Amino acid sequence: MSNGDAEPTVDLGRNLTHGMLDTLGKAIVVGRYEARRFPTEAEIAKAHGVSRSVTREAVKMLTAKGLVSARPRQGTVVQPSANWNLFDPDVLRWLLERKVSVELLRQFNELRVAIEPEAAALAARFHEADDLKAIRDGLDQMREAERGHGNVLDADIAFHVAVLRASKNPFYAQFQTMVATALRTSIRYTNRIKGRSANIGDHAAVADAIEARDVEGARTAMRRIIGDVLDLIATA
Repeated sequence: MSNGDAEPTVDLGRNLTHGMLDTLGKAIVVGRYEARRFPTEAEIAKAHGVSRSVTREAVKMLTAKGLVSARPRQGTVVQPSANWNLFDPDVLRWLLERKVSVELLRQFNELRVAIEPEAAALAARFHEADDLKAIRDGLDQMREAERGHGNVLDADIAFHVAVLRASKNPFYAQFQTMVATALRTSIRYTNRIKGRSANIGDHAAVADAIEARDVEGARTAMRRIIGDVLDLIATA
């Protein structure tokens, strides 16, 4: 059999594993196993019509995310939520999909205050031409989306991710997946509250300060954006 013939089977196995991961992860997060034990791999495989290898791999991934652990003579046990990896995009997505929690959105944006203004300040110091272009492209996408051309959420997220990358700090850049995941819910929620999309002028102020290498200006402008979100959440 050629490699080309084998690829669909590999893709199918990967899709089944991630589908099983998504099903089990959501079930854990919504509390389905708070009052009853987590099923064995054999039980999961039988209930969902998948192979033991698919189930085993999905459970391994849940373990890596901190949602479950294997204990001698007890089998797989669901971990307290305090042990869950909230920086994992899947875990954060499951939490946000469970129910739009104002408290969780507030906590996420409080984390953003500690990250994004400093990333903007670093971007003002260290950005290169390609970084500035990505930030400006994100801003242009936001303007186009306001006119009905493009997705408002995707454009807003592209802007914030571009700023994180422009910081030239790999630790800040590592937050981009988490920020993109949570922003998708946060932006949708806050836009519904205020009846409009993001303030393009405020985002332009961030871009202008970064381009001018105005470190404090970039920090202040980004803090203003997130502060506005926190104020909206507080009124909710």
